[in-house]
Amino acid sequence: MSATRNPLHPGRDAVRDKGWLAAHRYLILRRVSQLGILLLFMTGPWFGLWIAKGNLASSLTLDILPLTDPYLFVQSLAAGFMPASAALIGAAIVIAFYALFGGRLYCAWVCPVNVVTDAAAWLRRRLGLKSGRAPDGNTRYWVLAGSLLLAAFTGTLMWEVVNPVSILQRSLIFGLSGSLAVVLAIFAYDLLVASRGWCGHLCPMGAFYGLLGQKSLVRITADQRGKCDDCMDCFAVCPEPQVIRPALKKAGQDSPLILDADCTNCGRCIDVCNKHVFHFTHRFDQRSDS
Repeated sequence: MSATRNPLHPGRDAVRDKGWLAAHRYLILRRVSQLGILLLFMTGPWFGLWIAKGNLASSLTLDILPLTDPYLFVQSLAAGFMPASAALIGAAIVIAFYALFGGRLYCAWVCPVNVVTDAAAWLRRRLGLKSGRAPDGNTRYWVLAGSLLLAAFTGTLMWEVVNPVSILQRSLIFGLSGSLAVVLAIFAYDLLVASRGWCGHLCPMGAFYGLLGQKSLVRITADQRGKCDDCMDCFAVCPEPQVIRPALKKAGQDSPLILDADCTNCGRCIDVCNKHVFHFTHRFDQRSDS
């Protein structure tokens, strides 16, 4: 494979050929989704309009729909708590959704920390930073297991004390700027130490949702991989670039589908490819031009 044509500006050719909006379509939709979900929770404390009560860990929307983060639910069980029936229903709804549409869809389309890590990745590319070394990708699974063991041994939800998603949401809603130190540390780590280090290598929530969505229906396909010109722009912007190669280059599989559970379904590979190699589809679609 040749080096990327635009190492500091991946997707420049897509902007030229498709237009700026088309070359950022899924990025824009993700930001609208992330901001919109946060606003659902903020309208209550800020304006007294309680659309969604609670937070991303546990909420009640319009006083009807309970939603519970299944990772929080499992931690509660490990800590010896039996959640209320509403929490059980809320966890079941969320599990069904992400099992069907993709577990790590949460990471790209819901999690507010994704904005922080995307910003660090963008700045790292612009500054041309190459130094640093990320831990093994399986580290996040060890952190996941450790968080559950810690809950079991202490009888408390210890992860929630340092959970950057909860911290960021509380900070935005209540103005607790001091607690943003954890979020700033993640930004600095991704920028200066390890590219995509937090989401791709350490975050237990990403590990949990990846396991949850292993057999999900929604997938991205490289069904036009015969048109690939090896520009490497997709690899440059993908938060989990290792998931692309098997589908794009038939490395260990013939299917053009990106089947790796670590794929976040962010759609950035679709955005930046001016050859229209990638598309959203379902896991049973095996069509390919190659």
